[in-house]
Amino acid sequence: MPHLVPPHGSESVKPRLLPQSERAEERKRAEKLKKIPLDSRAVSDVFMLAMGAYTPLDGFIGHDDWRGTCLDMKLDGGVFWPIPITLSVSKDLADGIGAEQEIALVDAQSNEILATMAVREKYSIDKRLESEHVYRTTDPKHPGVAKVLAQGEINLAGPVAALSEGEYPAKYPQLYIRPAEARAMFLERGWSKVTAFQTRNPMHRSHEYLAKIAVEVSDGVFIHQVLGKLKAGDIPAEVRTRAIQAMIDNYFRPGTVIQAGYPIEMRYAGPREALLHALIRQNFGCSHLVVGRDHAGVGSYYGPFDSQRIFDQLWPGALVTQPLKIDVTFYCRKCYGMATAKTCPHDPKYQISISGTQQREMLSTGAEIPPEFSRPEVVAILREYYAGLLAKA
Repeated sequence: MPHLVPPHGSESVKPRLLPQSERAEERKRAEKLKKIPLDSRAVSDVFMLAMGAYTPLDGFIGHDDWRGTCLDMKLDGGVFWPIPITLSVSKDLADGIGAEQEIALVDAQSNEILATMAVREKYSIDKRLESEHVYRTTDPKHPGVAKVLAQGEINLAGPVAALSEGEYPAKYPQLYIRPAEARAMFLERGWSKVTAFQTRNPMHRSHEYLAKIAVEVSDGVFIHQVLGKLKAGDIPAEVRTRAIQAMIDNYFRPGTVIQAGYPIEMRYAGPREALLHALIRQNFGCSHLVVGRDHAGVGSYYGPFDSQRIFDQLWPGALVTQPLKIDVTFYCRKCYGMATAKTCPHDPKYQISISGTQQREMLSTGAEIPPEFSRPEVVAILREYYAGLLAKA
């Protein structure tokens, strides 16, 4: 029988979404509670808690967990956790909330009640300390640091009972796969060694090459894309999904790949976020995570392989899911194929470097995209999308 890695810090995945039969009554009760508006990151965190991706957390963390996570990457009880999952509010709003009070968590954009929460603790944080340790910078231009600095003065902590997963299940019915469902799919296919591949971009040839390396050393690959809020200029998930599926259908053997998506909002925390991505994939049942160049980075805040090296700093037993570390990939005209800095002996003048940023630039200007860069079936879907953007301009 195939055997999957255990959920992180728990014997089972712990989704916080209430059973369907209990939600109507809880919503009715929530209407009478004090309502707390959530920004996009907190909304994403509620959905991640709802599906069980943040197992073993049962809600937003308290002060001791926050401090331990920032300083030592440990929750107060010693369980590994690399990035604090917190809920902030303004001081004025917090002043009206008492200990043990129940509140309703509301999406500030849609006004939908997403969850109820039993407040166990109120506390303030040192934003500079969080920025320095989690993001390795206090530069307000860093998008993750900017979010921390924009937080309210007070954090609320306590267990969450989720009432909704937002629009994701309806909008992406084939793509929105929860951890327990992913585990069942892997076992049904007889997979026990599963490699996750994180992406927020349509997959070009370098991505394809990384995924194929993973196929070679695993039972299957879980292409797991970001459905939450992205950076300006990123390609929407519905377009990205079609492009990735075109690549899978035309360039992978059937039965080796599952494409899925999840509702995380990127924090761009580089090394710390690479660890969180691995932890989350452990909850999904993946034994490995592809960690390539500058995983979850932004700008030049992190070294190109910092996200790989941080895994070597963990203590034994901190994390079961391991990184599949792969060097910089490119197309080599001398090798007549994809290669990495570890495998290609040729002069850099023969190498065609490939990045999502370059691909977006070429698409936006209508430049020719060579087959060494991206598959024609993928390019056709992306060109259709960009043509629509130009028509609206």
